[in-house]
Amino acid sequence: MTAAPPAPAVTPRWRVMINIVVGRVLFGTLYRVTTVGRDRVPKGGPVLFVGNHVGVLDGPMLPALAPRPTCVLVKRELFKGLLGWFLRFIGHIPVTRNSGDRSALTSAVAVLRSGGAVGIFPEGTRGRGDVSAVQQGAAWLALQGGATVVPVAFLGTRATGASTGSLPRLGSRMVVEFGHPVELAADTGLKGRARLAAATTQLRDVLADHVSEASVRHQVALPDDDGARAKA
Repeated sequence: MTAAPPAPAVTPRWRVMINIVVGRVLFGTLYRVTTVGRDRVPKGGPVLFVGNHVGVLDGPMLPALAPRPTCVLVKRELFKGLLGWFLRFIGHIPVTRNSGDRSALTSAVAVLRSGGAVGIFPEGTRGRGDVSAVQQGAAWLALQGGATVVPVAFLGTRATGASTGSLPRLGSRMVVEFGHPVELAADTGLKGRARLAAATTQLRDVLADHVSEASVRHQVALPDDDGARAKA
């Protein structure tokens, strides 16, 4: 009988905490960032943060401003040299985008099943951030990890006309709002792909509504373009 493969190692909490210690100092110094809704996030148990993806700062801002130590799925291209070593050291998970990266998802599920928090950007790439479509990996993680989903709106991290790889001007106003926690409906009448598709639709609707409402509430509009032309 073949033994089951060992569960992926989970980064110690103190190392993941570095994201918060360093990130809050950095963003508090360089930008005018308003953070809303930290008190809405469950203090214990597995949590999956799902955010819209507008600019390059969304990734580091999520674990820096979250109220709990958070491991984020980060594109594999960044895991090179000293930066790659540091990203792994503070708990982030390399993922090959648009591929259904099984290794990355397995590592993220291990964090959730240990009672930790994971962040993911289900749109898969930076763009307008209006959540017009999402990939299924986020819903799969929530279901497999038994995680509560917390939508996160990132506003002001990229201006219209700016490249998706560019940094906002120093001192720019940005808003990060954590939404109310949601349990994805586990429809027992559906199986396999149909169940995952239904959960993905629910997750997309929850995140899209949260982003739209936060944009109106804080009077910070999303970019009018996806940044592709500026990047080219």
